[in-house]
Amino acid sequence: MLDPGRRKDTIAAVATPSGTGGVGIVRISGSKSRETAMSMFRPAAESFDRPKPYRLHYGHFLDADGNVIDEGLLAYMPGPKSFTGEDVVELNCHGGRAVTASVLESALSRGARLAERGEFTYRAFLNGRMDLTQAEAVAELIHAPSKAALHLARTRLSGALGSRIDTLRNRLEHLRKELCVAVDFPEEDVECLPPERISAVSREVREDVEALIASFERTKAWREGALVVLAGLVNAGKSSLMNALLGHDRAIVTDTPGTTRDYLEESVTLGGMTVRLADTAGIRDSEDNVERAGIERSRELMEQADLILYVVDASETITDEDVDAAVALDPSKTIAVFNKYDLPEAQPPAWKVFKRFMIDIVKVSVKSGRNMDTLADKIVERLGSGESQPDPDETVPNARQAETLRRAAQELAALETDATAGLPHDLLGVRLEAACDAMASITGRIAPDEVLNAVFDSFCIGK
Repeated sequence: MLDPGRRKDTIAAVATPSGTGGVGIVRISGSKSRETAMSMFRPAAESFDRPKPYRLHYGHFLDADGNVIDEGLLAYMPGPKSFTGEDVVELNCHGGRAVTASVLESALSRGARLAERGEFTYRAFLNGRMDLTQAEAVAELIHAPSKAALHLARTRLSGALGSRIDTLRNRLEHLRKELCVAVDFPEEDVECLPPERISAVSREVREDVEALIASFERTKAWREGALVVLAGLVNAGKSSLMNALLGHDRAIVTDTPGTTRDYLEESVTLGGMTVRLADTAGIRDSEDNVERAGIERSRELMEQADLILYVVDASETITDEDVDAAVALDPSKTIAVFNKYDLPEAQPPAWKVFKRFMIDIVKVSVKSGRNMDTLADKIVERLGSGESQPDPDETVPNARQAETLRRAAQELAALETDATAGLPHDLLGVRLEAACDAMASITGRIAPDEVLNAVFDSFCIGK
């Protein structure tokens, strides 16, 4: 995709999801996109002589032999006022696999090349239609698992994050220029650029960078979804609880202990947050190799989990295994869910065991639905670290951007230390250059090919 020799090609791809739908779109971009599209389009209006920009034109799409494939609409968007910054044509046909494939095949037979993953967005980036943070936001918008993630991606797509990063980088670049003057005129370095100013600017920018990193950590569950593992002894009611949270029967529920041998995973939206529920094999001593493998997988998932729902059958006497689990569980990421608490035989002393180890407790009845809303609210509260949904206008970096920001913050912290220690300006310049380069790589002003490949290869074809 990054081969310069292929960037001038006219490219085409199906821009809508594979499958059956009301409408399918074949997108063409490049200097010959209009020529390609018009050679395969028969307009219905006799007065039609050329496509008008940003208008829909009705007609028929033809195959390589001139036979009609389908009827539909053609839209022409001349560059640079198009998504890619090049001439773009979109062919709207019916959304069946065979129809869209045939329309695409016709475009390819007329000289267009099949677009690679993310190549339309990559061209938009190359042509200055968006920076790298906006390009990444396109893919994130498509794959957003919740409304909160959708809003955060939309804010990045607007350019808000890139603008904020550029503002911080410009402050560092200005400091860098002052540092260069100090290096060129060392006899005036104290008056020109005292260490206190270097430390002050570096600290101010670093604090803003760390605020962005903190926003990434704070909103992670809202953006990406969270793994919630249902754990506990066999027959504690984990599968029933999962089905209740999902609102339908996904897990098999029987009275036979050890029914769940492996784990089941399903996503659900709770309070606007996407949650991946994993129902795991019940924990117990077993001679069954398959069941033991499932139990070991359960323990691995508990280690990876953002939150553990440890399910206890409140109608049964607390067991030594439950006590051992209470000792081993991490209270910061555990909720003890006592099912069947409304039964006459419920065992109140069992709750005290988990309370003793500072583990949150929610008492529910899966069968009647009592307190299930309370449990859902508690799950969202714990996963969101007590925060409500993120502000839709908040500028939040993604994982790549946050990791790069961490590198910049480390360089700036070291710069403050070195400036205070009185190191020479040329050595301070090395730290400052590294921080500036890190910030520039976030927006793509400096971006190695491996970074660009990693970003755009994650796209679907046609976007």
